[in-house]
Amino acid sequence: MSITLYHFLHVVALLVLAGGTAYACAAASGTRRTVLILTGVASLVLLVSGFGLLAKIYHTQFYLWVVVKLGCWLGLSALAGLAYRRRARAGLWLALGALCVTVGVAMVYFRPGW
Repeated sequence: MSITLYHFLHVVALLVLAGGTAYACAAASGTRRTVLILTGVASLVLLVSGFGLLAKIYHTQFYLWVVVKLGCWLGLSALAGLAYRRRARAGLWLALGALCVTVGVAMVYFRPGW
């Protein structure tokens, strides 16, 4: 696949995962299964497209910023499930989700550890 397609899939999956996590913080518990399936698929597409980009652009070299992005991905992926289990802390989950997205995007542009 081309770099452009990997990049497109990566950005769309990030938007779906972040939006699904925000929706999980505000939605009724009857939507749990659908939202968790949607965020799970988005999380998988985000991971696969990210490693596809890494292979195409950087020839699978592992930098510090990649490890930080993996941590952000793992944190954001867990938040939808946490939002349904602990409804009282929805504001905290939203803030952590925004932090994970912000740090992950910042790693792309600033790339520490190059």
